[in-house]
Amino acid sequence: MIKKEMIAMLLAGGQGSRLGVLTSKVAKPAVAFGGKYRIIDFPLSNCINSGVDTVGVLTQYQPLRLNTHIGIGIPWDLDRNIGGVTVLPPYEKSGESEWYTGTANAIYQNLEYMESFNPEYVLILSGDHIYKMDYEVMLDFHKANGAEVTIAVMPVPIEEASRFGIMIADENKRITEFEEKPEHPRSNLASMGIYIFNWKTLREALIAMADQPALDFGKHVIPYCHDKGAPLYAYEFTGYWKDVGTLNSYWEANMELIDIVPEFNLYEEYWKIYTKSEIQPPQYIADNSKVERSIIGEGSDIYGEVYNSVIGCGVTIGRGTVVRDSIIMNQTQIGENCELNKAIVAENVEIADNVRLGTGEEAENETAPHIYNHGLVTIGEKSVIPKGITVGKNSVIFGVTSDADYEDSHLASGKTLIKAGE
Repeated sequence: MIKKEMIAMLLAGGQGSRLGVLTSKVAKPAVAFGGKYRIIDFPLSNCINSGVDTVGVLTQYQPLRLNTHIGIGIPWDLDRNIGGVTVLPPYEKSGESEWYTGTANAIYQNLEYMESFNPEYVLILSGDHIYKMDYEVMLDFHKANGAEVTIAVMPVPIEEASRFGIMIADENKRITEFEEKPEHPRSNLASMGIYIFNWKTLREALIAMADQPALDFGKHVIPYCHDKGAPLYAYEFTGYWKDVGTLNSYWEANMELIDIVPEFNLYEEYWKIYTKSEIQPPQYIADNSKVERSIIGEGSDIYGEVYNSVIGCGVTIGRGTVVRDSIIMNQTQIGENCELNKAIVAENVEIADNVRLGTGEEAENETAPHIYNHGLVTIGEKSVIPKGITVGKNSVIFGVTSDADYEDSHLASGKTLIKAGE
């Protein structure tokens, strides 16, 4: 039997519905971030930087691009004979077939994988957060306290606390109470969805709670361990951490990368973020073009003006086009004399000449105001926008559209244009 001190289980099956059309065809952890990365690069890089060389990645929703990106783990030095990275989709067992129905159910369905390493400790991670964390320091804290379960927590504004699992801990950081998304929170220590379990404790809890529908860590496993008297501890994290689960938080996290002194630094030598890099030519910035405070990916051709934006790889921005406060993902082509303000444009989009995105007054989105808000314009992948179109704020376009889809070449603020079949 192979023995590993700690293995990681990375939950990467989420649909990410609050990212709207950005996740219509791709799992949230595979969404592009910061010009050249994908969201899952951050927890994977944290693992290898922390000395965790065995990672099970649990996939489910639209896994193709995620699986292709991870491959055999070469960019993260996770292509190991023993351990390394293993993609773990749901599979048919004899007599039954079952999707992953909750975070802990997904882990329960992979007991055999974990048993094959017989670890001392299991690290549970989410695939959709942007942060840098040394899991080894968290493990040292876990051992020093004789914990059976350690939950990474961070203080959040009390008015936002009801969105999280909330811990109440004593002066020694031992958790005395745990509330999942309480209506009236009594603490602001929020669970980050990062857990270290003693393997025996986790195994026992998963088997005991296996029949719970949609078995979940916050709702079932943590309360079970707490009720049994297992020592639970809160490990307080003070670095940068962002759940990029909404379009606005995703946009903000990208914009924070280009601050003069970025709150989240991608350029630190000692804690590199690794990714699968396509073979791209260098970027090209044409004469008379302007670029200020922006990230420009490899293989991009800039003929226009780019301000305060994150531009992916292989993007073309035509002459006379001005891009401000926007995220343009890989391989998107933008024509000439366009204007983009606060736009999130997904991969492989074609925007023809003289298109204006993000104009006029704000209006609430007509179909999903909880998703499309904060004045952003969102364009789903492989969309085509014809020339001369003007698009308002809090609007969304997905699919190949023609002039006939727009009234007087205009899509008003708050409107949704999703073509059938997308």
